[in-house]
Amino acid sequence: MWFLCVFYHRLLDFRKPEVEALAELFGEEIAENESLQWRLPEHHHNDTPFHFVQLSSEEIARNIAKRSILVKGMYELWGEGTCYEELKESILSYPDSRKLQFLTSDSTFRISVETFGKALTFEEQKDRIQSLTYIPFEGRVNLKNPDHNFFLMEMIESEENNGLQPILQRRIFFGREVGFADRKLLPTFQLKSRTYLGPTAMDAEMAFLMANQAKATSGKLVYDPFVGTGSILVSAAQFGAMTMGADIDIRVVRDGRGPDCNVWSNFKQYGLPMPVALLRMDNNLPPWRSGLKEIFDAIICDPPYGVRAGGRKSGGRKILRGTVDPYTVPDDKRTDHIPSTGAYSLVECVHDLLHLAARMLVMKGRLVFFFPVLRDETGGEVKFPEHPCFKLVAVSEQILSSRYSRVLLTMVKVEPYSEEIKEAARLMHLEFRENHLKWLEDGNIHSSVFKPIDSSQIHTDPKAFKDPKPKYRGKYV
Repeated sequence: MWFLCVFYHRLLDFRKPEVEALAELFGEEIAENESLQWRLPEHHHNDTPFHFVQLSSEEIARNIAKRSILVKGMYELWGEGTCYEELKESILSYPDSRKLQFLTSDSTFRISVETFGKALTFEEQKDRIQSLTYIPFEGRVNLKNPDHNFFLMEMIESEENNGLQPILQRRIFFGREVGFADRKLLPTFQLKSRTYLGPTAMDAEMAFLMANQAKATSGKLVYDPFVGTGSILVSAAQFGAMTMGADIDIRVVRDGRGPDCNVWSNFKQYGLPMPVALLRMDNNLPPWRSGLKEIFDAIICDPPYGVRAGGRKSGGRKILRGTVDPYTVPDDKRTDHIPSTGAYSLVECVHDLLHLAARMLVMKGRLVFFFPVLRDETGGEVKFPEHPCFKLVAVSEQILSSRYSRVLLTMVKVEPYSEEIKEAARLMHLEFRENHLKWLEDGNIHSSVFKPIDSSQIHTDPKAFKDPKPKYRGKYV
């Protein structure tokens, strides 16, 4: 059954992957190596907020709309057209068997008018609603709590629509609301009201998107190996998942800023179940015992790739360079000891993350993480990390500046972990490191993101440019 899916006009690259992940979560059967069927309205660009999606039931569409962050609503389309005459013909031709059950005298209804690209006055909205008198509504109007919501949606013909491609022809839709979004989550979980916050805390909207991509739900165990202040785990816990995290900085996972301002207090603030555990752990030297594997249903993280914060691993600079031997901490100093650490490049970090996920994720488990992209350095061609255990199912890009973006990668485990897989992954990593990741070595990404603009590009006219200091790219980093 085809539904009209109306999106919020933001994070355009993340919209379809989120819906497809939630469709699977709520029981939609999608064949292997395939995705949901989508189609666009006539004369619409792919960035339009209006898309048609085929789903097997209203219940699945309703559940997707209720949980999704980027879906505004799901609708059973009764008619569409380029003008109100075409819309009338389309609605009248829609089967009565689908319409009349929602138009009975013992039901209540409401009709809302929405536009994209232009605002309508109250009188204009009223005129459009009154033009629908050919629909045999027998029930009573109830504007506060109706049994059925109907929407008249109009995309105005114009050369430019909120940054979208030009709309060559106006399109009007009329349909019954099947499900609608609950956006109350975002103001409730916004970072500015969070008890414990750090410089790399994930924005609430993005954290919920990542949890949806990972299909976090009740009964699943979600792990974040770079937990920080716990923003991602808070979102997973809100959807009912059990959570577990680790970080190399013991001051973050154990102490925070005091007994009432730490990772645990973030969960307490929202009345969420506490994490199963928060570990001080080095992702480069994981302490998992040899026989332990396949315990996590999803791994969600934002690896430290050196823009806001660089990665760290155990050892310290002198130990990693081999100038001093590893040391043993005396028993009487272990309680308050903070181990020394050294630089941890993204090359190593991603390799260790994939190895961890291949070993510790259950079959069909999901790995969801961000990966940085510098367009100037990649020459237009972007190659992402690979592993023989995983299939890449979604790539969503968030552009942060003219040169720098981050890509949310969603991988599904399709092969069991073994020693043969481990060796094959090592060879794939060496090839990837040699041919595609040289620009990420030794913290070069930070200097590339914040590289000063060439002096020849700086205006010399004092009226046009008053600040003599060089400007830096990466405004949103």
